[in-house]
Amino acid sequence: MKILLVGSGGHVGGVARAELEKRGHEVIGATRSTNPGVDTSDADSISSLLEAVGEVDAIVVAVGAAAFKPVTELTREDYTEAFVSKTLGQIEFVTQGLEHLSDGGSITFVTGVLSREPVPTAAAAAMANGAVESFVVSAAPELPRGVRINAVSPNVLANSPHFHDAFAGMTPVSDQAVANAFVRSIEGNVTGRILTV
Repeated sequence: MKILLVGSGGHVGGVARAELEKRGHEVIGATRSTNPGVDTSDADSISSLLEAVGEVDAIVVAVGAAAFKPVTELTREDYTEAFVSKTLGQIEFVTQGLEHLSDGGSITFVTGVLSREPVPTAAAAAMANGAVESFVVSAAPELPRGVRINAVSPNVLANSPHFHDAFAGMTPVSDQAVANAFVRSIEGNVTGRILTV
């Protein structure tokens, strides 16, 4: 398969890329600094990327930023930034991406444990993740031409020990467990699912 992987330079994106390439897929990685590059907060930038890449069999989006502050300190601007970056930034790959997907293709978003477990200072990120997951469930039955959509929702990654203190008491997940969720979303037949890891 030809797979567009947005966010290929991050921890989760890197895990997905390594596994998909190992399985023989052609992976086109995109970040702010690649050529072509992409800024997922800018719909025109996403359009340019999709035009440059052409038709693909799968789109994976593993990007999004949010402010981490106590909820009493989060501002409207913080919530807006998280929503535009994490939520709308991924959803735009449905809005624009469908016409670049082959019949029976798939779209995979990335959310995370924050949508289902409280973590200090993570309310803005949790809001964005929850919105993405609700969209996936609702949009799946309406996608045309057999296109599927899922979200991979991992706990904190074992390969990111600098984040472990923020996820106190949670069990970090292995790269392989996360990679398997991407394989299931892309190569399997599930749709409208939140694949928790």
